Amino acid sequence: MNSTSTGEAVLFWILAPITVFAALAIVASRKAVHSALWMAMVMVNLAMFFAVQAAPFLAVAQVVVYTGAVMMLFLFVLMLVGVDSSDSLVETLKGQRIAAVLAGLGFGILLIAGFANADVGGFVGLEAANNARGGNVEGLAELIFTRYVFAFEVVGALLITAALGAMVLAHREQIGQKLTQRERSIQRFKEGGIVTQLPPPGVYARSNAVDMPALLPDGTPSDLSVSTTLRERGDMRTPDEVVTPEELLAGEDVEESRTARPLGRGGTE
Repeated sequence: MNSTSTGEAVLFWILAPITVFAALAIVASRKAVHSALWMAMVMVNLAMFFAVQAAPFLAVAQVVVYTGAVMMLFLFVLMLVGVDSSDSLVETLKGQRIAAVLAGLGFGILLIAGFANADVGGFVGLEAANNARGGNVEGLAELIFTRYVFAFEVVGALLITAALGAMVLAHREQIGQKLTQRERSIQRFKEGGIVTQLPPPGVYARSNAVDMPALLPDGTPSDLSVSTTLRERGDMRTPDEVVTPEELLAGEDVEESRTARPLGRGGTE
């Protein structure tokens, strides 16, 4: 029978209060995103506890499966449903509250039974159990697929049910009739405005920048080719503001050269 080392005791008294605080914050947080982040902290701390107790497989599985996969699933569901969406007060499934209460009571009874059967007489550790079966991973595999194979299958079915429930919660009913590509094209022409593709920016003969307007066939610049943000901020340049590399190398007066510079494929300034 072994005793708890100083390092384990220090790690426990540092991580245990943080874990309890994060668990309480999961319930007390008003936003679902904050609760998910607090839950991630709880899972990472549990992985550290597993690593200290000579259970490296459980520590890695806690981080990779629960913190990495399950938490990402929660966050994806929150992104699909919406952070600011309000919960519906209409009970769509009859008897779900009664079933939830019964499931909670059953889970509580299982926890109490597990704590009652726990041996708190002394710290034994997993070193002997790991050595008896050739390692931590081998010992867990033997127990999961022999003695606890039924519980393993039940947990797998529970995870599949949770995934289906997340898909149901993330589903949104379509509002209105879905338009086909032909109907969208007809609607765009009926509304008027610009029905063709906008000219891309940076096609001026002496520049290749997003703040330069494109030139129309008659040689006039098109402001619609530049981003609305640049136009609102006043960062859009005009063709006469472009200085060519040849002018910079030649050292000629830029202002004088702009007076007779051609504007592109049509006309002059």
